[in-house]
Amino acid sequence: MAQAQEPANLRLLKGRGDGRDSGGRKVEQGPGFKRTPPHPPIWLEGEALDVWRRITPELTRLDLLKEGDAEVLATYCETWVDFVEATATIKREGYYIDARQGTLKHPAVGIKHAAAKELRAIAAHFGLTPSTEQALARGGADDNDAENPFD
Repeated sequence: MAQAQEPANLRLLKGRGDGRDSGGRKVEQGPGFKRTPPHPPIWLEGEALDVWRRITPELTRLDLLKEGDAEVLATYCETWVDFVEATATIKREGYYIDARQGTLKHPAVGIKHAAAKELRAIAAHFGLTPSTEQALARGGADDNDAENPFD
């Protein structure tokens, strides 16, 4: 399965400068989407809405969001809630359950692992993984950002 290509702005942030990515290849900007942050869906609430409010300011500052990203971003936020709830269930009820067939992994273990996999996949599209953190901090900061140690 082919991995989806990162957004042009993200490739440039991780790149060598002069419009080139980390491999020295010219980065085509693609369509000129209007880079305005999406509004959270009205049904997004609780911890999912908190996650939205935590991550959108940085993604907006880096020009990585457009209005059409709302659904994918909402999926990320809701999946985070699934991960947290599954983790809490495992802590409360244990990693294993006794069943008629014998001792089995708790169903929440599968939910947690599936959510973690989905979170990593979506996070990579937005540059939210630790492997992109340094590149984003170095390339995405404003010149006036005195708090950024990577400038």
